[in-house]
Amino acid sequence: MNEKEILLGVSGGIAAYKSVTIVSRLVQQGYGVTVVMTDAATQLVASKTFEALSGRPVQNSVFRTNRIHTHIELAREAGLFCIAPATANILAKAAHGIADDLLSTIILSFEGTLLFAPAMNAAMWNKPSVQRNVRQLIDDGALMIGPESGRLSCGETGAGRMTEPEQIVAEIIRLTAFSNPPLSSISTHSS
Repeated sequence: MNEKEILLGVSGGIAAYKSVTIVSRLVQQGYGVTVVMTDAATQLVASKTFEALSGRPVQNSVFRTNRIHTHIELAREAGLFCIAPATANILAKAAHGIADDLLSTIILSFEGTLLFAPAMNAAMWNKPSVQRNVRQLIDDGALMIGPESGRLSCGETGAGRMTEPEQIVAEIIRLTAFSNPPLSSISTHSS
């Protein structure tokens, strides 16, 4: 495991466009970044954008790769795995151990620091099922950053806005500066 190697999971929320800035800033700080996208995320941001910024191919399939055990190899190479945006769907998969695509399979295989940056509509964020999933992930040792309150892409205002990329990058830098980061939630908002 290399603390300067970061996996960035991008799930299919509209905040996926903010993840481009996360990759750019991490690379500028000397980190190696491998991006793993869900199929839904590729409908929102072109994988070529992430490839250009990271200098690495985007990973999005368990089978379309030259690696035999893609999920295990990627999980073992990185010191931190950040999922930004983390949709209600990926939070549910992670909380319940569902591994039906490359991103969720790597989450299940990953043994290092796992950081989720939730992003969704306020009504979704406030659902008891989503809050249970977040609590389960925190109990399992995952970290959460956000979500923030503010104007959402749907035009509504409330909790569910992904934390700004600069704050996520600062947290990744802080977490990778220590060999044993604390296993607690950074910040969560719930009703």
